[in-house]
Amino acid sequence: MKLFRTLSLITAMLAAAALQAQGLVLVEQETRQGKTTTNQIQLTKTHMRAESRASGESTAFVFDEPAQTARVIYLEKKTYMEMNRGMMQQMQQQMAQVQEQMKNLPPQQRAMIEQAMRGRGGFPGAPAGVGAPPAKPQYKQSGSDRVGQWSCTKYDGYQGTEKVSEVCAVDPKAFGVTPADFEVAKHLAEFLAGFIPQAANQIVVAGTTADQGFNGIPVRRTTFVNGK
Repeated sequence: MKLFRTLSLITAMLAAAALQAQGLVLVEQETRQGKTTTNQIQLTKTHMRAESRASGESTAFVFDEPAQTARVIYLEKKTYMEMNRGMMQQMQQQMAQVQEQMKNLPPQQRAMIEQAMRGRGGFPGAPAGVGAPPAKPQYKQSGSDRVGQWSCTKYDGYQGTEKVSEVCAVDPKAFGVTPADFEVAKHLAEFLAGFIPQAANQIVVAGTTADQGFNGIPVRRTTFVNGK
């Protein structure tokens, strides 16, 4: 499966003064298995909302940074699911219990359980090697390209020797924004790392090599699964 995303940055650019009060609006096209959907992302200093139909139904993901709470809202069903720090602590406690029980298992059986846990993205708080999710990709610069009207720098992402992603990133200055305007997105990535580690790497931020593996805002991202 090949997941291809193009971020149409930024369809609703605001003046610098207004930016501080109203935030950013981003529009992202996502193509998955030949089907293209459009997602909208809104960011303010303390909140982030992402609307999508990628799963076949309308959903909104809302992050409230001051409350350290995220909600997945199923708009058509009018229901929602909530994640918060309290739940994270409970899952970490459950993980500690699982680890303690696994100590008494035969090595072969323990290895099978750890493999199954990794296949499900790992458990929150799991140390490396005990059902932990795969490490973050390591990116290597691979040239340049053009996405829409923007020239961008290409990076290939690897986990070990396997290529898992490609990104093409643009300097935030090209859009009249700064990394500070994406601070809430960085905090969301940190929050999600405790619940859905594999999703944390997909958050759109204007980062650096130190915090995301490449410089700038990804205006195109391609994800590979099993080498395809």
